[in-house]
Amino acid sequence: MITGANRGLGRALTLAALEAGHRVVATVRGEHSLPPHERLSVQVLDVRDPNAARAAVQRAAAESGRLDVLVNNAGYGLIGAIEEATEEEARAIVDTNLLGPLWLSQAAIPIMRAQGAGHIVQISTVGAVGTMPTLGLYNSTKWGLEAFSEALAAEVKEFGLRVSLIEPGALDTDWAGSSMRFSSPDSAYDPLRTQLFGTAQVPWPQCEPSGGTSPAEAASAILAHVADPQDERLRVLVGDDAPVQVRAALTLRLADYARDERFPKE
Repeated sequence: MITGANRGLGRALTLAALEAGHRVVATVRGEHSLPPHERLSVQVLDVRDPNAARAAVQRAAAESGRLDVLVNNAGYGLIGAIEEATEEEARAIVDTNLLGPLWLSQAAIPIMRAQGAGHIVQISTVGAVGTMPTLGLYNSTKWGLEAFSEALAAEVKEFGLRVSLIEPGALDTDWAGSSMRFSSPDSAYDPLRTQLFGTAQVPWPQCEPSGGTSPAEAASAILAHVADPQDERLRVLVGDDAPVQVRAALTLRLADYARDERFPKE
């Protein structure tokens, strides 16, 4: 079961899983362009609705007779300084990026526990390790996703269930394009936006792909991880740039802690 399956990484995962011979239940927000396939069923789902999430998971399991893998992929980005974000924007991104995966995970666990096996795959980001100015609310949702998923992994291990946090670096998807949302800008942050993005314009101009990992490559790496029972990593880095970004973020954090003389040196 893959949420947010109509575009980007979710679409690539859906197509790759079908190519590998799996049966896939894909969820979308509305109209979609997924090609028809005998092993594909598509559900319309707003992941923010806990009752709808529970019903979708139960339907997926009923259709297939079991639920082996849940991929919580649905989500979006928000560009806006913390001061600029509205209450509506803050609640919306938390409902989608953080609570959506929570509701779906809660719905899947009893089914997987009864099976004695199952795998919950959370699509996170290297931005769940560090932060970037103007992406603070997006980062917050992914930090929260990582926190509850790390706890969840320890809670369900004894039931034979796996939990993985996928941390991609830059992906050549539409995440930074038409899928990105923007807070109403305050001119005080124009210099910062220009420094970060080369423009203070909001929304920013459409541009060419960034040259990051392709969705197909990322999907292949994720499927390989899921298929390998010996790969017990909780956090899985995807993309050549991901390890460097995570190392840089952790180095900064450790340097900050090290300012406390009580902090162990090794």
